[in-house]
Amino acid sequence: MTTVRVEVKPELLRWARERAHLEVGALERAFPKLAEWERQETLPTLKQLQQYAKRTRAPLGFFFLPEPPDEPVPIPDFRTFRDGPIARPSPELLDTVYICQMRQDWYREYAETPGENRLAFVGSLTPTRDVVEAAAGIRRAIGLKGDDRTGGTWENALRDLVEAIEEYGVLVMRNGVVGNNTHRPLDVDEFRGFALSDPWAPLIFVNARDTKAAQMFTLVHELVHVFIGRSALSDVSPRTLPDIEIERWCNQVAAEVLVPLGIFRNEYRPDSDLVGEMRKLSGKFKVSTLVILRRMHDAGGLDRNELWSAYDAELQRLRNLRKVKKEPGGDFYASEAVRVSPRFARALIQSTLEGNTLYRDAFRLLEIRKERTFKAFSAELDIEF
Repeated sequence: MTTVRVEVKPELLRWARERAHLEVGALERAFPKLAEWERQETLPTLKQLQQYAKRTRAPLGFFFLPEPPDEPVPIPDFRTFRDGPIARPSPELLDTVYICQMRQDWYREYAETPGENRLAFVGSLTPTRDVVEAAAGIRRAIGLKGDDRTGGTWENALRDLVEAIEEYGVLVMRNGVVGNNTHRPLDVDEFRGFALSDPWAPLIFVNARDTKAAQMFTLVHELVHVFIGRSALSDVSPRTLPDIEIERWCNQVAAEVLVPLGIFRNEYRPDSDLVGEMRKLSGKFKVSTLVILRRMHDAGGLDRNELWSAYDAELQRLRNLRKVKKEPGGDFYASEAVRVSPRFARALIQSTLEGNTLYRDAFRLLEIRKERTFKAFSAELDIEF
């Protein structure tokens, strides 16, 4: 029987591999002749190409294009990496954005149907507004006070902040994988979150593989983007000093929302041990130690050299902790609510039970397959089936 081989341009094979952030060595066990394919010394069979497309998460049809396609992130991308733009988003990032856009489209139609008014706060601020005034307005809007997060756990602080933001009308989705696929983790070094601004269905996504403290900052940074009405995939690390004015302003406002400088100065003891003071204030305000270091600098307690020296040392410590940290298990239904936004899930389930949304569409939006799972998830949200 004759083996049919498929002519594929080497640059398309490399595009798929690099798009998935994979080296030849990581694929050579499954595709021992990959290096030869890329040198066009031999060609893959159709079955091999199908397997390669599945492994690299690239659409099979793309391998028959004359040249690699351009796949930009479908929202403004303000991230930088080593002082340059990130050229190629991963399939995990792209699919996460697409999933969120699909859910946002459904929720926008749901919100518009009964003739509800658009959310006035979306686009109500401009990045020329005074940072302290803008932060104070956001704090008032979501009912956040200076000592709201003292005591309790990081998880409780994050949960309370998410609930306050959702209550205000924003869909908040936190996930560490693509959909429900635990084999497709999201890379914190690639992105920490993004905002999809919309006057009826504003949405914030936070990469849940990040630390709880870092998620707090990401969440508020993206909330600021909603208030200025700008969708964005952002640089939200306190270490970054973005060249883009909007990003710089959003970082400043986010820091002021979480750690108001006036309150911080009353709590900060510059003469105390730096590490001990940093961790004490981190626990009090429920933000990362990296944010606290920036606020120490803002309060005049650290000069620029001291800031970056301490910052780089703390960043390395946190990276080491992240390497050994294991992902905890948990209740699927509770986790599902976090992943898809409780506000979104309740609206979708209620619409489905009322007959306005097909079960098929609800299952697709929630990424579940069985009615039994749908019923159990409804019960988790206290919705009677």
